[in-house]
Amino acid sequence: MSFLHITHPQEARRLFLGHSGLVLSGAAIALLAGRDALAAKTGDGGKQDTQILNTALGAELEAIAAYQLGAESKLLQQPVLDLAVTFQGHHKAHADLLAKTIEKLGGKPVVPKTAYNFPVNQLKSQEDVLRFAAQLEQGAVSAYLGAVPLFGNRELSKAAASILGDEAMHWAVLRQAIGEVPVPTAFVS
Repeated sequence: MSFLHITHPQEARRLFLGHSGLVLSGAAIALLAGRDALAAKTGDGGKQDTQILNTALGAELEAIAAYQLGAESKLLQQPVLDLAVTFQGHHKAHADLLAKTIEKLGGKPVVPKTAYNFPVNQLKSQEDVLRFAAQLEQGAVSAYLGAVPLFGNRELSKAAASILGDEAMHWAVLRQAIGEVPVPTAFVS
């Protein structure tokens, strides 16, 4: 996911990693369950992990806003509208977990921007909205892929990989919806 107004997935990855990195897992679950001591034993965590998590949270918040834009555009017909709302719900779940984990690590979660730079004037049809969403999901896949190895706390890497899988499924479904091969290659980059 997340939703960035970027036309090339490598650019999304570069920008995302340039701001820091990404997301969570076993330690995240331990943190969220209030088992801070167990979570602390799984890795350093530290300031860099919190920055990575906050970058991921920012991207998830942007994705939520982008799916809201699509839902309110009146361009999406059933069952595509339901799919967009479902994917938005996934991003909300990611954002909630990320924010809680950041707080457990002693950080302050980022908040949604008041406005995002989405290509609203280019969204004239359902297919335009789906292509926009697919681009953003592709950027999220690439960003999470690059962030997984950056965590000091390896449990957070596992969690990021879990979210990466969800973003990849979103991307594949959106590609299918616009008539493209859902999984175009054997490897994701």
